[in-house]
Parts: sequence; structure tokens; C-alpha cells
Amino acid sequence: MDIHLTINDITLTVPEGTTILEAARTINIDIPTLCHMKLHEMHYNNNIASCRVCVVEIEGRRNLASSCSTPVMEGMVVKTDSLRAIQARRAMVELLLSDHPKSCLTCAKNMDCDLRKLAAELGVRTIGYEGVESEFEIDQSSSSIVRDPNKCIRCRRCETMCNEVQTVGVYSAMGRGFETVIKTAFDLPLSQTACTFCGQCLAVCPTGALTEVDQVDKVWKALNDPNQFVVVQTAPAVRVALGEEFGMEPGAIVTGKMVASLRRLGFDRVFDTDFAADLTIMEEASELVHRIKHGGRLPLLTSCCPAWVKFFEHQFPDLLDIPSTCKSPHQMMGSLIKSYYAKTLGIDPKSITVVSVMPCVAKKYEAARPELAQSADTADVDVVITTRELARMIREASIHFDHLKDQEFDHPLGESTGAAIIFGTTGGVLEAALRTAYEMLTGEALEKVEFEALRGMNGIKEAVIPIAGKDYRIAVIHGLGNARTVLEKIRAGESDYDVIEIMACPGGCIGGGGQPYHHGNMEILKSRAAAIYREDRAKPLRKSHENLAIVALYKDYLGEPYGERAHQLLHTSYTARRKI
Repeated sequence: MDIHLTINDITLTVPEGTTILEAARTINIDIPTLCHMKLHEMHYNNNIASCRVCVVEIEGRRNLASSCSTPVMEGMVVKTDSLRAIQARRAMVELLLSDHPKSCLTCAKNMDCDLRKLAAELGVRTIGYEGVESEFEIDQSSSSIVRDPNKCIRCRRCETMCNEVQTVGVYSAMGRGFETVIKTAFDLPLSQTACTFCGQCLAVCPTGALTEVDQVDKVWKALNDPNQFVVVQTAPAVRVALGEEFGMEPGAIVTGKMVASLRRLGFDRVFDTDFAADLTIMEEASELVHRIKHGGRLPLLTSCCPAWVKFFEHQFPDLLDIPSTCKSPHQMMGSLIKSYYAKTLGIDPKSITVVSVMPCVAKKYEAARPELAQSADTADVDVVITTRELARMIREASIHFDHLKDQEFDHPLGESTGAAIIFGTTGGVLEAALRTAYEMLTGEALEKVEFEALRGMNGIKEAVIPIAGKDYRIAVIHGLGNARTVLEKIRAGESDYDVIEIMACPGGCIGGGGQPYHHGNMEILKSRAAAIYREDRAKPLRKSHENLAIVALYKDYLGEPYGERAHQLLHTSYTARRKI
């Protein structure tokens, strides 16, 4: 049923159930928002109207209405720009600012803060409300996320992401009125909760209440230490998002400029995590084939995502024998740099600093896991910085990113195939694995390497792939809430999948918590994914087992895929964790 209404003297028709905010946007009328968030493809909304910034005037009603939560009605007449509505919005922003730290210049969200932008748009220059500011302890307990409740505006976007989208259930509003604050259960530090450190809460936080643990200073310190040989590696998803930090369109592929900027920053070697993604496929595909041929436990679940790994350790500890034991690609790369490459150069592994540039804040936590280390005092990866942190370093060094000439990764740990680049988007790991597993199982060349059924933004994608006379049921999942749905079926014995890919973040790594902020705009993620597939198509080699540097690595150092030395360096184990 269609609804007819008038907004700012413009008559329009919209479907029943549309909110005033949505209706206004169809005719390009901008109503400011703070707490509102709509993730279209994921079908989740945050329209609790807690901030009251989007209020409008409705003819015939005494009170102003929040446009994000008020459905349109037949014949409704709305004014979004009345003096009364504008004054109310300014008052709400001033009230928020009156209880907000004035540390904008040093805040991690400076220039990315929705509250700051809105205050500027509304022309707020003075705050007419005085009072005592809230004082809460800052939680810096984890390796990934800093939680500063003093900067929280109670928009509850983090609650929506954590509780409804990811179903982790860490955050909840506590208290009433001025004392309201978003907390963890029992007010525990994040490090003691079931938080997966996926970073989706900070990806949608409109202020600096949730930010990543900043490790830029550690990188500068290593780069300025003459006794350290500093190696950097970059994840597939970084190269299709980094350009956004410098004004480029979402999906711009900036691989060459990224490499050039890293060399300008002073890294001794610039390697591509894509090399290790090809290595991961060799191990993961071999593990899948081994399970199929020897009656092993199926389904095999991919293990590249550290947030997903921590999720199943907390939520499904009874299924720890299902996931692949493969380390994630950047951890594999770190392990190789501290062993194979150190031996090649004749360098003590303790004098090598490995820096990973990742789209993910959970990788910071992952790098600190004790089982992912050469020894008690030598980690595989020493420092993890996000795409945003790398952009900060580039700006800090006054490098004109868009003027840089493209450069190539260092070899041999910089060579990769198209199968590796697609790791950056949902479905990519499994598609890459199938390209290799197919040829391992059949002994025949796979002519059509693109598995379209595994692509796209649907939360759960399923397909049946015939290989060597048998149909294999596979699934691709992104978002931990979707993962829970499938895992509960596996636990109940209601699933007959053979292999499943799970990524914690919407869209996979392209939507990671360390990427440039997309503010819930799924079109940005689609543009990044499209760029990933363009780069795959442009590669001369598109199957991991065709990477000659990988072939040489196994011949000269690792031995057989899924063999003894490969297990020692490239595989790991998992830990059952309690759920709070």
C-alpha cells in the first residue's frame, strides 16, 4: 500500500512502513542523524531514537517526532527545516557536547567523528548547558580495542552490531538518565569477556568511544632502531580500501602506491600477505583432501579469521575439532620470515621485526596469542597496524600518496596468484581452496576458475560443487550471527556440509574493523569486493598451486604440503574458553 504525504511542501508517495527519514531521503532532503544506522543487505536497523537529533515537526502534533523511528501516515505534512526543529536539534547536540570530553585534537576519531561533524553543520559554537561531566574508567585491557565510555553518546550502535548482527552479546546499556552507560557484563574489561575483537562495534561508533589499540609508535620505534631488520606485509583487502583515506573512490586499487609508500617509510622489505594466502590454500586444500580421503571430520571450517576463531572457542567449544588447523596467512608469513627467510639472510630472528598491515583489529589480538609464536620470546608477528593506522603514518611522513609511482613487492615472499587476492572478500577463501582442491582430487585442470555461487553479499551462500563424481555441499558465511545459525545446525546434527568458510565481518575482510570507516554504507563494501575480483582477473596465474615461489618453498624448505615441517610452522591449535 502506498502512502501520500508532504515534506517541506513537496508531495511524494512511498510504501507503507517507510519512516519519515527514509521518505525524506528519496527526495534528497537531508535530516541529520547520530544514532540511526541501517545496514540494508544485513536487514538490521538501529532506530531507537536515543539521540533525538533527527526530530521534525508534523502538522497537527504538539510534540516533535524522531524521523528515524516514526512511520509515515496518509496525508501527513512534515517540516524538517522549521525553526522549532532546528532549535531542538541544536539543543540536543549541545547537551551531548556538555557531557563530552573536549579532547578532539588528540582523539583517535578526530576528522572521523559524527558528533563533531554534526556540531559543525548545525553551527554550534557555544554550549549553553553547564554541569559535571561523566567520569568512567577507560578500558585498555585488550590488544585490539580501547573502550572510552566518557566519549559514548549512548547511540547504542555498538549494541546493535554486537548483540543482533554478531550475536556475541558483550555490550548492554546500564543505569538510567545521566548515569546511563554502555558496559560489558559485570563491568568486566573486554579482555575478560567473550568479545571476539572483530571491531564491528568501533566500525560503526560515531565518536571516539571505541577505537583500535594504536601501535603506530611501535612501528616508528622499530624503523628507527638500527639493530632491527623491519619487514612489512600487507593483506589483500588493504589495497582496495587504503585509497579512500586519500580521497580516492571506494574500490580504487592502490597496490603499487601502497608498496611505494611503505618503502618511503623505511621498511627493509615489503612483502605481500597474498603469498602466504597461496600458502594457506596449499595447506587448507591439502587438509580438506586428507579428511575426504581418510574419513576425517567434516565439514572443514576455514580458520583465517581470528575473530571467528575466538567466537567458536567461546560459543562452540564442543566443535573445536572441525575448523582447519591452518594459521591465518599473515601468521604463516610471520612464521616463514622468522625461520626460512631469516636463515636465507643469515639474520637472527630476534633482530627481525615483522609488521602486518591488516584490515582487521582482531589481528592485533591474534598476533599476541602465545601459541602463534616461534618461542616464548619470539612471536611470528610483532606488530599489527590497521589500514587506518597505515594511512596515518603516510600522512605523518608527509608522503603525497596519489603522486607516488607504482612499485612491486619484494621477492620471493611477494609473489602471488589471483586465488590469494580474493581472500579479501567473503567467499574468496573457499573459492581459492576449491580451485586447488579440485585439481588435487581429480588430477585434471580446472578450466573455469570463478565460482559465482560463492560471491555476493548474502549472509549465507550455499552451493553444490561436483568434483570427481561426487557432489560437495559448501557454504560461505559472513557475520557471526549467520555463523551461529549454521553452527547450531552442525551441533544438532542437522547439517551435511562438506566445507564452510566463515568470516566475522560483513563482506569479509573488506569490511574489517580496521578499514576506512564505511558508516554502514554497504555500497562501499560492494565497490571494494568488485576491485578484489578485478585484480584476480588481471593476474596471469589464478590458482595457488601454480605459484612458482610456493612450489620452490615446499621443495627447498617445507617438504610436502600438510607434512611434518608444514605442521610445525603453519598450523596451530585452539582453546576452549568460557562464555560470560
